[in-house]
Amino acid sequence: MNTALRDGLKAALEAEQARLIEEIAEYEREGQETLSDVSGENNYRDHMADQGTATFARELDATLEERARENLAQVERALARMGEGTYGICLRCGDPIAEERLEAVPAAELCIGCKEREESS
Repeated sequence: MNTALRDGLKAALEAEQARLIEEIAEYEREGQETLSDVSGENNYRDHMADQGTATFARELDATLEERARENLAQVERALARMGEGTYGICLRCGDPIAEERLEAVPAAELCIGCKEREESS
């Protein structure tokens, strides 16, 4: 992999890392605001349908936050592999990951073949 491509991928990963950190912080802020609703500080949600909607929204936010945390961990692992000199090597088979795949998914840990096998299992 040439230096320009590697630098571009590193910049993309760092930008994604920053975006995910901010996204997670926003979920955490919203979670704190939601806690005041649950604790009864907000008396406007007395109707069962409103409570159900609020519960659904909290569960959705928790799911999205969990996914953002998983994505952040994957990005951070990719950045660590860059530092170790193992970036772009499939974690399963040890073959190089195609540059086209890395350009599409900079945090990719598996080559196309291994990823396809993983998804079909």
